[in-house]
Amino acid sequence: MMNLPVRVARWSAGHPWRAIAGWFLFVALCLGVGISVGGHAATSADFRVGEAGRAEAMAAEGGLENRPVERVMISGEGPRDAAARDVAARMKGLPEVESVAAPVRSAGGDVVRVDVTLKGPELDGRKHVEPLRAQTAGVQAAYPGLRVVETGGPSVSKGVEELRGEDLSRTEVIALPVTLLTLLLVFGSVALAVVPLLLALTSIVAAVGLSMLASHVFPDAGVGTNVILLIGLAVGVDYTLFYLKREREERARAGGRLSPQAVVELAAATSGRAVAVSGLAVAVSSATLFLADDVIFSSIATGAIVVTVVAVASSMTVLPALLAKLGARAERRRERRAQRGKAVRARREEGAGRITTALLRPTEKRPAITLAVAVLAMLALASPLLGLKLTDMGRETHPRSIPAVKAYHQLNAAFPELKSTHQVVVRADAGGAAEVRAALDDLSRRTHQDSRFTGKPSLRTSADGRISLLELPVPHYGSEDAARASLRDLRKEYIPATVGRLDADVAVSGDVARYTDYPDHQKGKLPLIIATLLLVTFAMTVWAFRSVVLGLVGVVLNLLSAAASLGVLVAVFQNTWAEGLLGFTSTGSIGSRVPLLLFVILFGLSMDYQVFVISRIREAALAGVPTRRAVLDGVGGSARVVTSAAFVMVTVFASFVPLHIIEMKQMGFSLAVAVLLDAAIIRIMILPATMLLLGERSWWPSRGMRRAGAAAVRPTEKVG
Repeated sequence: MMNLPVRVARWSAGHPWRAIAGWFLFVALCLGVGISVGGHAATSADFRVGEAGRAEAMAAEGGLENRPVERVMISGEGPRDAAARDVAARMKGLPEVESVAAPVRSAGGDVVRVDVTLKGPELDGRKHVEPLRAQTAGVQAAYPGLRVVETGGPSVSKGVEELRGEDLSRTEVIALPVTLLTLLLVFGSVALAVVPLLLALTSIVAAVGLSMLASHVFPDAGVGTNVILLIGLAVGVDYTLFYLKREREERARAGGRLSPQAVVELAAATSGRAVAVSGLAVAVSSATLFLADDVIFSSIATGAIVVTVVAVASSMTVLPALLAKLGARAERRRERRAQRGKAVRARREEGAGRITTALLRPTEKRPAITLAVAVLAMLALASPLLGLKLTDMGRETHPRSIPAVKAYHQLNAAFPELKSTHQVVVRADAGGAAEVRAALDDLSRRTHQDSRFTGKPSLRTSADGRISLLELPVPHYGSEDAARASLRDLRKEYIPATVGRLDADVAVSGDVARYTDYPDHQKGKLPLIIATLLLVTFAMTVWAFRSVVLGLVGVVLNLLSAAASLGVLVAVFQNTWAEGLLGFTSTGSIGSRVPLLLFVILFGLSMDYQVFVISRIREAALAGVPTRRAVLDGVGGSARVVTSAAFVMVTVFASFVPLHIIEMKQMGFSLAVAVLLDAAIIRIMILPATMLLLGERSWWPSRGMRRAGAAAVRPTEKVG
């Protein structure tokens, strides 16, 4: 690992056209093979979690699994019954439709609905909803005086999918120009600004193709491409930026005395190694998501790992070739200017800017006070975390700008019993079918006397009589307290008093159970994943810098950064004061996936800055510079590139804040805040203050740092 970046860079810089052509061929092959093989989408079975998942597996065993259902709602003054018959006739003629139920009239009598069950698995419903929409539109045209709308799980999922696609396109429109503008300001060169963006985009393309292959091992839950875009643009630009800035520094320092290939090799020996270590840290951190035992997080982990590895590969292979060609062009331009008698001044690439210098000044003079104030500020930001409330974001949380979601709320207002359903699944010997039915009838009678259970219960039994499924309607959304209370009492009181007395397997699924069991599952996995993340962060830091002390410091700083950003997220999204500012409607909770995702991605990405900054400090210390001076010079020397990289990441993540899907909005916001806090406070104030106070003890147990620095040959001497 230590010499691999240098060896690869040496070959790439020496054979630039081969490296460039090879990279684009690799990207084309990845995408081509991925498209030819195709992706493998997750099935309903892959999403099963907790008791709800166990109940769904039992129901599927008896052929009683959930089917995709669309509901056509007819309201207004006019022949509603005739329109309902027209809907039923049209729907029955569609090959996608399995059955059409008899029309149902609302309690007030002013709304009629027709339930249409589609063929195939529940998750596939959104793929076949368009023909139904067309028929609904036809009925609306035939009865202009009525209001005929369609909703249901398939159409809501389809609408969310379409809105997400529009949002992501808008995100790209925002993020790409801002990123390019930032790079133009950093480098002052169109060519150098385009290189990071080009490599990031090609890395994303290659990763999309590879993720299709990987989905046959780790099924895609529909979020893989989103993660690849989010992480790929951030790390792809950052890794290239680290490398580019160091190459420019070395070229400016050499003043034309070294060849472009030699300058690239120098950059590879320092920033190249840092990029390799950072990429490995992000990949390993992302891999901890597999411990969540959840298809969504497995899909996220796969996308993050693939795009990170590809981004590192692009920085180590094709980037040195591009830099060698650009460096040669810069040298020719310098020589032409010199021949015309113009003064050639090497642009100074090192040193901190005025803002960083101002932030470092109190750190240098009073590190203890700076550390105390900064840590207290971060803890204050983290304090709202004590009131964290996690929920699984259901259909009711989606924006009503989606027509199917708007119709969904209107339908539930007319038919409140459709808001949620408890599904009690019982598996017993076929000989005990009568006993099971009697117990379920008893359960129906008991719950009917409870106001939290309304509507007419329905009972279905498998063909072999072994599995029974009782549906109990609940007039509350699955995320509401009343619905959760009804689930708790159903599992702990009603079932033990009825079917729980039988020699049978009993489990409860349904909307409420899903929204309850999934967050509980995540809470149960969170300690294991965080512990593994801490261990990974510690091990990676110790391995990279041979320092146990820095390993412990890295763990604490990452925890502090994650806690502060999550605290800000809770303060903003669990309250209503920022609704108008950020364009959302508060659910009073945080999406159950967001904290875990934040911890994992932040722990990985923060290693970028940590490795880059400490590498600069260690480089100076190895050269014999006292630790105090090395800390200040290292932080100051890396400040420009860290600030630029952080700005790019914040821009990418913040571009997710305008999205309409609340969970994606929360994820983008939290990651943007986390990167901002990490770059501005952790890496410029807390980390240097801590190392200044620790002094030489920062490197324990590497007591030979000074001897190694004295004996080390400077890279310029080695290459020259």
